[in-house]
Amino acid sequence: MAVSKRQRGFTLIEIIAGIIVVGIITLVVTAGMGPLFRQSVDPWQQVRAAELGQSLINEILSRRFDENGSSAIGEARCGESGISCTTLPANCPTDPSAMTFREEADRTEFDDVDDYHCLELIGPDVADTLAQSLTDDYRGFTLQVRVSYQQPDTLKRIVVSVNTPQQQIIEFAALRGNW
Repeated sequence: MAVSKRQRGFTLIEIIAGIIVVGIITLVVTAGMGPLFRQSVDPWQQVRAAELGQSLINEILSRRFDENGSSAIGEARCGESGISCTTLPANCPTDPSAMTFREEADRTEFDDVDDYHCLELIGPDVADTLAQSLTDDYRGFTLQVRVSYQQPDTLKRIVVSVNTPQQQIIEFAALRGNW
């Protein structure tokens, strides 16, 4: 019985050539999609950073302006009646004992904006105001807070820098007035 050319299958060389072509196409497609996967993570990380940054800004803004002033209505504030406002160092000290501007040692006890100056939250330190760790939800995120006077005795600038796991730094800023 004679076999016609129509019934003939692929040769081994044709199959190997086809596998190589499919492999090259797959490599090109997946290599091109790799950066897209990273880009699709960035917006998600930015949303997470915004949650952390805004939450910490709200926490700080809920505290009084200065340790030396009253938050009660009708009572003297720092910068008035001979009461001086706290002096903040321009650079954060590397030695925690040099943070004399911070009266409270624990974040759960911070009662004024200055206490947050030079605060760094890394790993398990990333927590809510009740000191409950947020590490599981925000693994790899770090936060830094810097407070400075925008206008002496009347306005402080608060900057919260959130570093995402992809090392993207997103800054949030707010002003806290002495009124």
